[in-house]
Amino acid sequence: MRRWRIGWLSLLALLLAACGRQTPVAQEAYVFGTRVEIVVYGVPDAQAHAALGAVLREFERLHRAYHAWQPSELTALNEAIAQGKPHRVSAELAGLIRTAQTLAAQGEYLFDPGIGRLIALWGFQSDEFQPRLPDADALQRLVAARPSIADLSIGDDGVVTSKNPAVALDFGGYLKGVALDRAAALLKARGIHDALINIGGNVLALGSKGGKPWRVGIRHPRIELAGEGVIATLELHDGEAIGTSGDYQRYFELDGRRYCHLIDPRSGAPAQGTQSLTVLIPPADDAGMRSDVLTKPLFIAPERWTTLARRLGVGHVLRIDAQGRVFVTPAMQHRLAFVGDHLEISVCNPRLSIGTRADWVAEGERICVRATSQ
Repeated sequence: MRRWRIGWLSLLALLLAACGRQTPVAQEAYVFGTRVEIVVYGVPDAQAHAALGAVLREFERLHRAYHAWQPSELTALNEAIAQGKPHRVSAELAGLIRTAQTLAAQGEYLFDPGIGRLIALWGFQSDEFQPRLPDADALQRLVAARPSIADLSIGDDGVVTSKNPAVALDFGGYLKGVALDRAAALLKARGIHDALINIGGNVLALGSKGGKPWRVGIRHPRIELAGEGVIATLELHDGEAIGTSGDYQRYFELDGRRYCHLIDPRSGAPAQGTQSLTVLIPPADDAGMRSDVLTKPLFIAPERWTTLARRLGVGHVLRIDAQGRVFVTPAMQHRLAFVGDHLEISVCNPRLSIGTRADWVAEGERICVRATSQ
């Protein structure tokens, strides 16, 4: 059996009824291969619509400039890399590459935008997807080439060179987060301080909604089994961002096996072992970007997710493994309101030592205590 699905929401925005005379102004679009929704609160409609238009124009510009397979500044760079030629890029693209290199190194290159050719080989760089397995020999050769964004060098003049022609940049796991931060800055510059920005389930909150925190829901990765489709809700405060990586967002099924778009650079194959992983990031100028990027290493290396979370400074994590079991960090447990009665969860703290109590369970390097949602 072959099946291809794109699930655009990892997070379902739970927009509550407006208070008093103030009503939210919302606008939707389809950008970055996903659905985008922006809700503005507490300003006149004309001001809201002008700001929303500016944000969506910036989204479209970023989408066109850094598209991974349609002609763009990014594809021009990738072509030069493949030919072994130096290539001058814009100051903006140079900055994006440098930031991505830093983040990739912090995450042990489990998040690595330099593996675009692997993503293409699996068929995920296509407007008309055809579910298929890649040629085994081609995959082996590409994995052996070990492409990485670390192979790129950028001169002071913006000229990019690569010591590895197998490198091709794909910002699919990075650009949505960049766009969240751009949107927040654009809205603030136009006098808007209360808004919710949702790009395919990566959500950033500004201010509040009539004095109340924005409330969002985290989608269950197997929505067809989850009733309302939401596993938990939480309140987002000013400047916080939340992001999810899931095996249900872009994937195909072949002979009963699921292949998602999140590629493990170590094996060159779609990551296994995790259905979804959500992080909550505290307020910062790059909170949106970090909410997008930092889910990737934790998703791709499930055997080490708590160690990587600690190393990356991520205290709030919700993980659902391949068997549908739910794991949370203590900090995330305190922020979540789980949907459904008596949902079994495991609260994981790698600093604890295991004892003899029956309600403790060791999962890899993690020591977890079982609990219920009520």
